[in-house]
Amino acid sequence: MVKLDNPRGDITIEDEVFANLAGDAATSCFGVKAMAAQGRDGGIFQLRRENMSRGVKAELGEDGSVSLELHIAVDHGVNLNALCNSIMNEVSYKVSKATGVPVKRVDIYVDTMIIG
Repeated sequence: MVKLDNPRGDITIEDEVFANLAGDAATSCFGVKAMAAQGRDGGIFQLRRENMSRGVKAELGEDGSVSLELHIAVDHGVNLNALCNSIMNEVSYKVSKATGVPVKRVDIYVDTMIIG
């Protein structure tokens, strides 16, 4: 949770807000099929649009910034380097713009590749 002070009062932003914003930004990038998460049995499963925050971990730093960890499922045949750079830029921009909190890092884990 981040607490921002402003002249008119305090603003509190929960970790899940950062996770939802990051998940939405990542899935809007070409080549990202879905967010991914680990199931109870240890297997990977994809998440639908309404569960964006389950594939994202937000960690707030002491300096007031946020670091994000995203687990994604991608389309077969995409250039992973280009895709991950695109996701990092998009997530950083959208989270910072929406919340006013700087993004320190965006770590991306490609958990699965979907063929077909």
